[in-house]
Amino acid sequence: MTVSRKAAERAPLTKDRVLSAASAIADDDGLDALTMRRLADDLGVEAMSIYYHLPNKDAILDGLVELVFGEVEAEVGGFAHRTDVGAESVDAWQSALRARILGARRVLLRHRWVPSVMESRSVLGPTMARYIDGIVGIMRAGGLSFDLIHHSLHALGSRMYGFSQELTMDSGAATPTGDDLTQMRAFVPNLAAMLDDVVHDDPESTLGWCDDQTEFEFGLDILLDGIARRGAETDTR
Repeated sequence: MTVSRKAAERAPLTKDRVLSAASAIADDDGLDALTMRRLADDLGVEAMSIYYHLPNKDAILDGLVELVFGEVEAEVGGFAHRTDVGAESVDAWQSALRARILGARRVLLRHRWVPSVMESRSVLGPTMARYIDGIVGIMRAGGLSFDLIHHSLHALGSRMYGFSQELTMDSGAATPTGDDLTQMRAFVPNLAAMLDDVVHDDPESTLGWCDDQTEFEFGLDILLDGIARRGAETDTR
């Protein structure tokens, strides 16, 4: 038994310790490797000891999302954003929101399993809620109405958290080539031409085939520019 394993067994079991170990397993070996047996083994405890702190796998997944948003909070220097200081310039709130979202993305790039967990769970934990609250605060300080902010959150979708959902046609499959591409050209020529021309080659900075850093920032900037224009048109708090 290694020294680190002995130290782990001597350390008191806590919820935070369980979640940290779960996060490490998912980071190193993928979410599929995160089982109660593996988690208990890495912690040097019996599985029943884990259930005292987190009653089931769903509770662990929800806790992991909260853990990651705690990391986001540290990454961006806190979630609070005052709304009582007068309207900020368009550039100021856009820059602040862009920086907040890209900060979240940096954290997700360290935990690439998070998008799949978020898409499968619908629980809004307190830390995640405060993250959203901070985004609303940034927009509100920029002079946007609550109605426009609400629409904007829908438009941003998962991009607000630092990732974008995959296009259905991408879904992790390799880009068609050879005979497959020839067949595609016969039936869906415009789509085939696009896939033949587009190459995603950013494997070290991506959360999906069409979610590399360039694509993510392109979409984010278009959305923020559009929200800013709509805000200038309505110009109401």
